[in-house]
Amino acid sequence: MTLNRPYFFCGIGGSGMLPLALILRGEGAEVAGSDRSLDQGRTPEKFAFLRKQGVALFPQDGTGVTRSEQIVVASAAVEDTVPDVASAKRVGAKLVTRAELLAELFNGAKTSIGVAGTSGKSTTTGMIGWVLSDASRDPTVMNGAVMKNFMTPDIPFASALVGRGDIFVSEVDESDGSIARYNPKIAVVNNISLDHKTMDELRSLFGDFVRRAEVAILNLDNGESAALTSHARRAVTYSLSDRAADISASDIAPEPDSISFTVRAGKDDARIRLPAPGRHNVANALAAIAATREAGVAFSKAAEALARFSGIRRRLEVVGRANNVTVLDDFAHNPDKIAATLDTLHDFPGRLLVFFQPHGYSPLLKMKSEFIAGFAEKLGADDVLIVSEPAYFGGTTDKSVTSADIVQGIVARGRKALAPGDRATSGAELLRLARSGDRIVIMGARDDTLSSFAREILAELA
Repeated sequence: MTLNRPYFFCGIGGSGMLPLALILRGEGAEVAGSDRSLDQGRTPEKFAFLRKQGVALFPQDGTGVTRSEQIVVASAAVEDTVPDVASAKRVGAKLVTRAELLAELFNGAKTSIGVAGTSGKSTTTGMIGWVLSDASRDPTVMNGAVMKNFMTPDIPFASALVGRGDIFVSEVDESDGSIARYNPKIAVVNNISLDHKTMDELRSLFGDFVRRAEVAILNLDNGESAALTSHARRAVTYSLSDRAADISASDIAPEPDSISFTVRAGKDDARIRLPAPGRHNVANALAAIAATREAGVAFSKAAEALARFSGIRRRLEVVGRANNVTVLDDFAHNPDKIAATLDTLHDFPGRLLVFFQPHGYSPLLKMKSEFIAGFAEKLGADDVLIVSEPAYFGGTTDKSVTSADIVQGIVARGRKALAPGDRATSGAELLRLARSGDRIVIMGARDDTLSSFAREILAELA
């Protein structure tokens, strides 16, 4: 790993870029970057935090890339017309993708734990990182979301942990195919379902990922993940329903802000009250126990640590309550994540007012039918869905499928849904509809300002 050359991150505020930049900075590298959100004045607190970490920030106009010795890090989605990329080519700076750089760090670790799957990656990564840290294994953790256990007043954006041990834990992304770059010692696959790629492409990517690992942690409750057991050199399985799994859960008792269950692994068992609601989080916890056991953490130690797991930002996070209306902030953006959120909330009474901002026009085009079917099945008869315009930050994209198309399909299936337009209009509609006992869920990804929007809705309610 080259730490004696300066790194420049194009889009440094992104969920995949920021933790990688923090890890390099924590290792002593010179780090700088740019971001459109910085230029647009969005999420200023995030960029103030980066400056405090010693990261130099520049406008995204190419002025930060001036030297051939710089290594310019860009996402696979960044186009050559972006000024930073054009400047890198002009001055002869090396260009690498985020995935290439992360894979170099990951594959260089003595013990690498890769967390993959369509849903649950960030939470499972956070759980594994917390268990290992609590067990004094001092891991390095690369996450796509903020881990509450590692947040402090000085580190509010704790999506990375820079450790001195020999373990590197990371989310591994299939959406851009970069999962093919990672060679894990321990591979975790939570689930596989349609999201960014076709199912055939996903089966190939995940199958190869599992083959490269020394041991694979696989979810038997997901048919696609379970099918990978035949690909693994050695498989450790987990399940909420199949007691034949290596690690299983039973006696699950949901609560509004937590969930309790009994976990069994061979002759070991423990009762855990996990401070993160939802059966999907029980599955995530089982995966974390399996992965950390393979890394040498005792079952009892892992179970005890999970009882003190603080959760992940924007995963069914309660923003507050006003006039007997609860506002929640949630990252759900694909059909599986949306289903898990709605199932969790429907364990308890109260109408749902769901604000959903699609994370782009491309997902609407690819998953139109799945979005319609998912919401129509999981919304309650009294619930109301409000779908705003998709997140869009520039660039070329196919806008032939819109939020209104999704709403039309959901209404045709007998559920209440609206497409008022922009976020301001949607927010006004939420406030008009809200009544005592309701729960308002702000749902979506790729846009950090959704959390600010949730706080604004709460303030208006109050």
